[in-house]
Amino acid sequence: MNPSLSIYDNLGGAETVRKLVEAFYPKVQADPLLGPLFPEDITPVMEKQYMFLSQFFGGPSLYSDAFGHPMMRARHLPFPVTPERAEAWLACMSAALEEIGVEKQLCDFVLQRLSGPAFHFVNTTEE
Repeated sequence: MNPSLSIYDNLGGAETVRKLVEAFYPKVQADPLLGPLFPEDITPVMEKQYMFLSQFFGGPSLYSDAFGHPMMRARHLPFPVTPERAEAWLACMSAALEEIGVEKQLCDFVLQRLSGPAFHFVNTTEE
């Protein structure tokens, strides 16, 4: 991991962020806590996640260019996001990062960076 580069560049840019999203969503769909929250056709969700993560990791502002300010907490309010679901989301992301071969130091850094937003989206303690 090169600390002078963005997460986006450390990961390898667009191609790797795309691979990450493609590895992540099958895990989300299979997760008993997360899967029921997502539509059967996950393709639009995956595209938005790719755009958001590209931007969040320091790459091009794809999400904001297409949809305006991310306002992610507000966008997640319609869904019951519990602490357990935040943990499950991070576990799926960890498994996806490992699956695509991201080095441990970078993987840990990415998960640390994502844990703030994941828990910021928590809006209930009930399923």
